[in-house]
Amino acid sequence: MRAGKSASATSVSKNSGRDPMTCKKTANTSRCNCTYEPCERKGACCACLRYHLESRELPACCFPTGAEATFDRSFEHFARLVADRKI
Repeated sequence: MRAGKSASATSVSKNSGRDPMTCKKTANTSRCNCTYEPCERKGACCACLRYHLESRELPACCFPTGAEATFDRSFEHFARLVADRKI
């Protein structure tokens, strides 16, 4: 990186001028396995992750479908699934 250029400026130039931090909500929503229907954060991954981490939880995308449907998104539930080799 040349002197005087920030890392973000360099990454934008490598992406043909596109801002790499632009939200891809439409594309993300098509891959989101969250079954909580009134969720306003669906597809906004950074907002979803921030929300769940503040509550000591992980977002739906960290859980297999059956486990996600329980709405138990706790770290402890995730750890049990890993211990039981279900993830």
